[in-house]
Amino acid sequence: MEAITTLAPDYRVPEEERAASPRRESYTELVQRLSRQSVTKHFDAYASIPWDSDEMRIDPEDPRWELSPDDGLGATAWYRAQPAGVRARLGLHLYATFMKIGAQFENVLQRGLLEFALRLPNGSPEFRYAYHECIEEGQHSLMFQEFVNRTGFDIPGLAWWQRIASRRVVLHARRFPALFFVFVLGGEDPIDHVQRTELQSGRPIHPLLKRIMQIHVTEEARHLCFARHYLRTTVPNLSFLGRTALAIGAPLILGQMAPLMMRPSAQIVATYGIPAETIAEAYTNNPKQRVETLAALAKVRGLLQELGIVRPWSIPLWKAAGVWDS
Repeated sequence: MEAITTLAPDYRVPEEERAASPRRESYTELVQRLSRQSVTKHFDAYASIPWDSDEMRIDPEDPRWELSPDDGLGATAWYRAQPAGVRARLGLHLYATFMKIGAQFENVLQRGLLEFALRLPNGSPEFRYAYHECIEEGQHSLMFQEFVNRTGFDIPGLAWWQRIASRRVVLHARRFPALFFVFVLGGEDPIDHVQRTELQSGRPIHPLLKRIMQIHVTEEARHLCFARHYLRTTVPNLSFLGRTALAIGAPLILGQMAPLMMRPSAQIVATYGIPAETIAEAYTNNPKQRVETLAALAKVRGLLQELGIVRPWSIPLWKAAGVWDS
């Protein structure tokens, strides 16, 4: 079968990959199937995107970069009162910031996958899959960073302390992979939720942004499937201490990951002089934004409940982290 490396104009992204009935497909068979799909349906950051075509050109004042009224910040009176050019430029700056953070997240994920693969025994189907995913995440990093470079914004992305903390995440991939894959879902689920919502919104989307999101969501359909089924397979076999550590670590990780892909950075707030009361209106005191954040984490939260990791004594941690849906 010929590999799919380009996208037709009417391409529709697939739903998240699902396992067949347990009676028809074991965990090993699922992992092998995902690996085969990485051969027949994959993309290249440069071959699959015509970066230099006229339609992909980035104009900072293109109205398609403007935030929609459904966006937390886009709905505020402050944002709507800005000149059209400022609204578009701020929206582009926000997209570029999410791309930069996405590239840095993929970097952590790739390093973690290599650590995870390093400890696997010969014959493990997860070894091949981990390398397929690592290659695909590398393409995503190239794709995201190329977008950032073409916007002209100098974006730092993660704060220094977050970059240092990421090193511990990488170590977990070898020492405590279950917690690492909770981190994976904590980063990928919100990104996937935001991008799928955007693609399904019916709003005019810049062709370059649309192409990047289509490619990312298509391949993440496999990555999310693997992470969920790895946890379903391994968590029931964890020791009491391991399950307790996961019950404590999961809400702390999820509480930090979701806002990274759903709120403007300090750089954007300072650059455009967004008032503190506008940020509070858009995010802190916005019930709609809270619902959106909880929806972005609903799948991973539901999975951890299914696996018995969310215990009554851990619910205060979820509430303190702002990711508990009562």
